[in-house]
Amino acid sequence: MTTAARTEPSTVTADLGRYLEDFVKGDIYEHRPGRTITESDNINFSLMTMNRHPMHCDAAFAAKSEFGKPLVNSGLTLAIVLGMTVDDISYKAIANLGWEEITLKAPVFPGDTVYARSEVLDIRVSKSRPTQGIVKTRTEGVKADGTVFMTFVRSSLVPRRPE
Repeated sequence: MTTAARTEPSTVTADLGRYLEDFVKGDIYEHRPGRTITESDNINFSLMTMNRHPMHCDAAFAAKSEFGKPLVNSGLTLAIVLGMTVDDISYKAIANLGWEEITLKAPVFPGDTVYARSEVLDIRVSKSRPTQGIVKTRTEGVKADGTVFMTFVRSSLVPRRPE
């Protein structure tokens, strides 16, 4: 396929997200870029959300635990991993319909770099909204060393491609 070179400048808008018809059951999206979680991220999120557990913000307390150091608040890791999926899965979505089966499989520590990948599990046209559909995905949070630390299943209400 040959594409003619443009000779005049134009305005180009990136096309983020997908319409219902763009999803294929079994497809896997590798969400990038990754994110290194800092101690400051962890403390600020924990205190902002009223989670004062000392495992997140008291290094002396955490040093006496089985982990020997502070853990990243799992609410923060969920928010970061979910955020990584937006461009691929829900940028065009009308609404998130829910999360299921949130599983925490391994600890995350300040300084860890995390990534995400999602598999399309199911796609269907909405029974009550024929111009929209429901996409179900399973997402894994993965540390840079390959450790899967989190999984969840999410359902999103996504528009069908306009005619």
